[in-house]
Amino acid sequence: MQKYGDFLMQLLQKRGISSVEEADLFLNPSYERDFLDPFLMRDMRTVCERILQAIDKDENILIYADYDCDGIPGAVILSDFFQKIGFTNYEVYIPERNIEGYGLNLPAIEGFIKKNVHLLITIDLGITAVEEVDVLQKENIDVIITDHHLPPEVLPKAFAILNPKIDQYPSKMLCGAGVVFKLVQGLITFAEQGDIEAVKDIQKKEKENIEIEKETDRQGEEANTKYPKAIKMIKENVHIGWEKWLLDMAGMATLSDMVPLLGENRAISFFGMKVLRKTPRAGLQKLFSKMKIDFRYLSADDLSFMIIPKINAASRMDSPMRAYELLSSVDIAKASALAEHLIKISDDRKTLVKGIMREVHKIFEKKEITESIREVIVIGNPQWKVGVLGLVAGKLVDQYKRPVFVWGADENDCIRGSCRSPGSVSVVELMSSAKDYFNEFGGHELAGGFSTSREKVPFLEGVLSKTFFEIKKEETKENMRYDLEMKLSEVNMKNWRDLEKLEPFGLGNPKPIFLFKSVIIEKIKKFGKNGGEHLEISFRDTVGNKGVAISFFSSLDSFSVNTLAEGMSVDLLANFDLSRFRGRAELRLRVVDVF
Repeated sequence: MQKYGDFLMQLLQKRGISSVEEADLFLNPSYERDFLDPFLMRDMRTVCERILQAIDKDENILIYADYDCDGIPGAVILSDFFQKIGFTNYEVYIPERNIEGYGLNLPAIEGFIKKNVHLLITIDLGITAVEEVDVLQKENIDVIITDHHLPPEVLPKAFAILNPKIDQYPSKMLCGAGVVFKLVQGLITFAEQGDIEAVKDIQKKEKENIEIEKETDRQGEEANTKYPKAIKMIKENVHIGWEKWLLDMAGMATLSDMVPLLGENRAISFFGMKVLRKTPRAGLQKLFSKMKIDFRYLSADDLSFMIIPKINAASRMDSPMRAYELLSSVDIAKASALAEHLIKISDDRKTLVKGIMREVHKIFEKKEITESIREVIVIGNPQWKVGVLGLVAGKLVDQYKRPVFVWGADENDCIRGSCRSPGSVSVVELMSSAKDYFNEFGGHELAGGFSTSREKVPFLEGVLSKTFFEIKKEETKENMRYDLEMKLSEVNMKNWRDLEKLEPFGLGNPKPIFLFKSVIIEKIKKFGKNGGEHLEISFRDTVGNKGVAISFFSSLDSFSVNTLAEGMSVDLLANFDLSRFRGRAELRLRVVDVF
């Protein structure tokens, strides 16, 4: 008897999974099997020893995290660990996006020197901070970098670096908070087992049948008493498996940071969703409640479209510390006020982005850009708020299907911007090939940030468009734009339960798209509190089966077909999910395209 149904197996095959054994591994993540040994990271042992030494001596530790929904949850993971073991001599610092910009910065470092910081631990940044790390080390402040961004040719001379992209760690695509989660795993393991390398050496000798019982006892004791105070604090306060509660933060960051949800990342996001659905965090409970999300049924879409934008709104519109405070708060009243604040500034952010988009379209109309659009779009205005430019770039990429660079001026009148790519080219590679035109830049393949000068801005579009042809990826012929062809009658609970087994969806494991051929538009209804910015479309097929599809932030002209109209026969591309809006469970289609 076939273990999995045809529908599920066909979807798995689209993901390169063809055997039952492979399907078992993918559909049933295991904490013990899928989470790798943290000591496979090159500097993990060195990092653990330095942090344990700092705890043992009660040194002043500074956690310096990025301001987005990767760095902030990463800071929460490490501060939760310190709180759990009773270590309080630490501070969390998150730079202001609109004032300080991304990464370590020298004015902040001057403040750390005055505060007599002994150890600085970066989260989701630092791999390119050569000059800043030199300054810190010269002031006898040890720097541990935890990061996941692409490394430069010359690495900072930090005390130690945890970054899977610089060593042989198998999971290269961990996000920043994922790296920090591995660090906490490492610290707990070190406390339980002592000096890992010493223990491994002992075990090796044992396998060689060398009589070393007394030596084993002696070295084992030494391994566990090297940092007696720190080891005791961890052993007395952290029970086995406690770190799994931190997977809510690692999972949220993994889904936020657009890393492939495969291998260890799939396990992090899978178990992260399980923890989030029973979250004990006061801030998340209040945020879910105010947004009318039943967290027992929380989905990756709820996180991506409702929760993560609120966390990111803090740095875009106010201070990133508001998001950190929300996620780490244990005070119900404070958590409630912070949740209200993040919702409000997120709404303000939407209004701001809409205003910029209107300006962009006016500029494009003047340029007749639809006829003369360049290979790379560069657009900006010194009046545009730097914190929201990534959102604008993302919207333009969706619309024009090409790399987009959007710039503005920060509060220090420096030209800063964000860039996005549809996948045709790596924006980091693109900027590297035109590095003379940037003061600073960094990021991932699909998203990045940069700074430049007013003198160079007018030349960026031409230079980047020329560079684009030199480094663009070879186009691969798409077999299909969809996973499977379906009938409206097949949008049912049986298939939904199979579909649900593939979650969480994201990069590397996209939500399946289905083709519904020759369906008739019965009714089109606009809805939404801002003048009907969403569409609800009712379809029926030739034998009378019906289905309702939703398309958010869409108009009648948003699709490949000319203009939607009732009575039209069309082909529909859509996913489907289980909506629990207002407590009512209902299967519904989500429009991808109509043609």
